[in-house]
Amino acid sequence: MEQTIVYFDKPGPENTAAVIQAVRKRAEKLGVKDFAVASCTGKTAQKMWEAVADLKPNVVAVTEHAGMSGGDEVFLKDPARRVLEMKGIKVCMCSHALSGVARSISKKFNTISHVEIIAQTLKQFGGEGLKVAVDVAVMAADAGLVPTSREIIAVGGTGTGADTAIVLKAAHMNNFFDLERMFREFATFKTDITRVALTN
Repeated sequence: MEQTIVYFDKPGPENTAAVIQAVRKRAEKLGVKDFAVASCTGKTAQKMWEAVADLKPNVVAVTEHAGMSGGDEVFLKDPARRVLEMKGIKVCMCSHALSGVARSISKKFNTISHVEIIAQTLKQFGGEGLKVAVDVAVMAADAGLVPTSREIIAVGGTGTGADTAIVLKAAHMNNFFDLERMFREFATFKTDITRVALTN
């Protein structure tokens, strides 16, 4: 099997348009209908929906959990959330699969958890965007918003926007290692280490 992978020179939101274009092409080729998109403000999810709307997609905007930046602050404010929901975009706001309570333990005891080791390993091989894409796939699956029985496209980024997209079968948090090995990664930024593109 041969697959095309798009690499970017550096991570960040300037890659968003190219990632969305790559997602559109891969979705058409594979017949993928489900998309988990990291989107704190809703902007990236809305752009993704606009690119694939004619495919009758299931687009899920996965946002930060309440209190991520302190207090009870919510990143995805009500006006923006209503706009997404009016378009049929589902919103997922829940605990992060690759940190959750483990982050509190790390902060409190100045240590690192098993979950954070998984997250750091994903970052080593694909940067923040890959870690976020896996995170949102699991979060959306846990919320019952994407299936685990077929391939989805998960989109992550570094900071804002999108710089990574992968095709995979999601898994629930309690079955994380059932995540299908078909990380058919096709859009990400270059890293300084040797990379292996996993294909099914």
